[in-house]
Amino acid sequence: MKVLDFSKYPLRKKSYGGANGNKISVVIDNELYMLKLPSHAPKNINISYANSCVSEYLGSHIFNMLGVSAQETILGTFVYNEKERIAVACKDFEKDGFVLQDFASVKNQIIDSNSNGYGTELVDILETIEKQQLIDPIVLMSHFWDIFVIDALIGNWDRHNGNWGFLYNQDSDEIKLAPVFDCGSCLYPQINETLIEKCLKDKKELDARVYDYPTSAVLKNGKRINYYEFIHLHEYKACDAAISRIKSRIDLNEINKLIDELEIITDKHKQFLKLIISARFNALFE
Repeated sequence: MKVLDFSKYPLRKKSYGGANGNKISVVIDNELYMLKLPSHAPKNINISYANSCVSEYLGSHIFNMLGVSAQETILGTFVYNEKERIAVACKDFEKDGFVLQDFASVKNQIIDSNSNGYGTELVDILETIEKQQLIDPIVLMSHFWDIFVIDALIGNWDRHNGNWGFLYNQDSDEIKLAPVFDCGSCLYPQINETLIEKCLKDKKELDARVYDYPTSAVLKNGKRINYYEFIHLHEYKACDAAISRIKSRIDLNEINKLIDELEIITDKHKQFLKLIISARFNALFE
C-alpha cells in the first residue's frame, strides 16, 4: 500500500469539529478531505499517541467490505514542526448542497422522547427510528443494526448519536443516509506493543478483549451494552437479521489481506489485529 505524505497537498480553510485529535482540510486529487491527526492516548501513558488513524482507516474499509457504505479513507503521514506523524485522510462527503445531520438532531425532533438527542438508551433510539419520518423506518432500522453488528465485530466503543446519521439538502429538502464515519475508536487504538505481546501469549488477555470489552456506547437500562452478551440473548429480531446479513459477507481472508497491506504498523500489531478480529468473529457469530 502506497503511503502518502499529506504535507505535500494544499490546505483549505474549512474547519471540522469533534473531540478526537486535530483536524485540518486538504485537497487530494481535486477532492476535499478532512485530515485527522492522532490524539494523545490518556488511558495509556506508555504510548505517545493513539493508533486511532490506523483504526479509522481499517474500520472504514471493513464497513465498505461488508456492504455498508462508509467514508473513504487514506492512510499516510503528515510532517508538523519537523516531526512526522501518522495521519488519516477522510473524504469530505458534504458536497452538492448536502450537509451532515447527525442522528442526535433527528432524535431531538421527537418531542415526547424520554431523553435528549445524545441520550443513547437503546429503547429511546429504537423509538426514534420508528417515529421519525425522514427515512423509511424499516430501512433506517436495518441500517442501525448493521452498524451495531459491524461495530461489535471491530470492537467500537464510541458509536454515539453524534457520529452517524444523514445528509440533508436544504434547497431540495432531500435527505439520505450518510456514509458511516468516525471509526477511530475501534480495534483497540490505545494498545501498545507490550499489551499486544501479552494478548499474543496469554489467552486470558485476549479473551478479556473479546468477551468483556470494549462495550458499546449504546445503553440498556442505563448500562453500556456488552456486545457478546447482548448478541447471544437474541432479544431483537432486527439485530438477529443484521447478524445473518453481515455474517454472510464476512471474509476473514480479505480482512487479513487488508491488514497485511499496511506498511505503517509492526508485524506484531498486524498479528494482533488479525487474531482479535478472528476471535471476535468466532465468539459473536459462530
